Order: sequence, then C-alpha cells, then structure tokens
Amino acid sequence: MHRLILAAASIAALTLAGPAAAQSPIVIKFSHVVATNTPKGLAAEKFKELAEKYTDGKVKVEVYPNSQLYKDKEEVEALQLGAVQMLAPSLAKFGPLGAKEFEVFDLPFVFENKTALRKVTEGPVGKELFKKLESKGILGLAYWDNGFKIMSANKPLKDPDDFLGLKMRVQSSKVLEAQMKALGAVPQVMAFSEVYQALQTGVVDGTENPPSNMYTQKMHEVQKHATLSNHGYLGYAVIVNKKFWDGLPADTRAQLEKAMAEATAYANDIAEKENDDGLAEMKKSGKTQFYELTDAEKKAWKAKLLAVHKDVGSRIGKDLIESIYKTTGQE
Repeated sequence: MHRLILAAASIAALTLAGPAAAQSPIVIKFSHVVATNTPKGLAAEKFKELAEKYTDGKVKVEVYPNSQLYKDKEEVEALQLGAVQMLAPSLAKFGPLGAKEFEVFDLPFVFENKTALRKVTEGPVGKELFKKLESKGILGLAYWDNGFKIMSANKPLKDPDDFLGLKMRVQSSKVLEAQMKALGAVPQVMAFSEVYQALQTGVVDGTENPPSNMYTQKMHEVQKHATLSNHGYLGYAVIVNKKFWDGLPADTRAQLEKAMAEATAYANDIAEKENDDGLAEMKKSGKTQFYELTDAEKKAWKAKLLAVHKDVGSRIGKDLIESIYKTTGQE
C-alpha cells in the first residue's frame, strides 16, 4: 500500500510540473501478469504500437509484463490510485472488487463456443457489465480472449470423482471456488505468478488454464496429466483509470479508442492460434499426458458442474444468468 501511494503521489507531482511537462508525451503504464508471448502479452504490445502510431508519438505506452510492477492482488488497486493507467486483468478480478456480476464469466460450461461468447462480450450484456465499474473509478474499454480452460494435475482427471481431495489453484472468484468444491476438490486461491512453484513443490496438486498460459508458464513441466475439458472461459477486460481517461484531449482519446479496437481484433484472432500452438508444443514435449473426454464423461462433468449456476445465482444475479442463456440461445 505504501509503495502504491508513493507511486500515485509521484504521478500527481509530475502532473503539476508546469509547461515543460505538458509538452512531454502522455505516458500510459500498461501492467499485466502474464508473459509477453501469450495472447494478452502480444495484444498489449500491439496496442502500444498502434497507440503510438495513431497519436504521432503524443502518447507513449510502457508495457510491463509478467507481474514486473504488481501481482494479481495489487494491480487493480494500483490502477485506482493512478500508479498505472491501464490493465488487462482476468474477468474474475472484479468480483473481489465488488462487481460480482463479472463472475458470470467463470460459470462452468456457460459458453458452448466462441460464437456464443462473442454475443455476450460484443452485445448489450457486455456493455452493461462495464458500467458496473465506473463507480469504482474504472472504465472498461474492451474484452480480450485468452481461451477455454483445461484441467491439469499429477493424476488423470477423467471422472468428476478423480478430483476428490485435490488441492486445486483458482483465481480469487467465489464461482471458481464453488466449481472446485462441486467436484470434491479443495480450492486454493493464489496469485498467477506463484502457481508454477506451488505446483512444483506440491503446495497445490493442480490447476485450470488455457493451454497458452500453461505452456508459457511451463506448468506442463510440473503437471503429469491434463484433460481437454474446455469447461470454462478465461478472458480479460482492458480497463483504464477513469479520471486519467476522461482527462485526455478528445482527439487523443479517439485515436486511442481506434488503436484499442484494432488491438482487440488482433487479440481475439491470435488467442485461438496461441492456444493451439501451446498445446501442440506441450504434447511434443511428452511431459504431460493430455486426455480428451468422451461424450459420456463430458456429460458427467456437466451434470456435476451445472449445479454451480444455481448455487451462485443469488450472488451474481439470476436475471443476469438468464439473460446470458437467452443471448447465447442455451437452455
């Protein structure tokens, strides 16, 4: 907290530095917690490139990957204080912030495929969710894909009963905790940057991730088995400090919005490819055995996990869940 306050104070001091400072480029510190060669990391670099191009250098974007500045639990607070201007946290981060509605994205099997997902993120539901952040000093600019998640552990995970007693790392999300509990596992909330070591040392037994995250963080080196369950979605919201964004010159803001729209299209195009490539590389390494669920096995997973939708309905809003069913055409 002390570090965040000092950083915010330094930014405030620079803002008051006078005409010389006003002629300097507007700096956007863009912090995130994953590797540069992940879909989010590559998209952040694409936004930097486009933002600096479209503003003719009036804006300088500094990208800080791999938790260089802040870990999972610190970064949103840093944004609110103005220590950084832009983040792309996973959607699960907004529940602990008080916007519990975003945990709807964590529901298992809530999206059958990318088409169903896009109807939500690019439609009225996605826009209404972003409005929930404004009272917290945050503006939502875009939704970026990472992909659909797979389960991993040091034992095969074919039947829901295979999870009994396993310590499974999850993001800080009550829905994800409920998901693991429904499977009989013990959920362990942990920062993303700490997961590899926790898996290596046995602090946790397994976790869930899209293949690109699993590969770039080398989790396949410390996980013997993985199931291609595609049971849940991991996505990000690109967010900015509202006061900073509202204070930008209108023409600069429009140029940055253009850059963000193009970076978002790029992000969502490459996410699937990065996951496919990461999965192929992990299979090639031979360190993790990957398993495809049969139709009967997937049905058993769904039977266990769809109960979570009802269990957390009062937390994230039954009407919201119903609106997603209606938007995606799911029963």
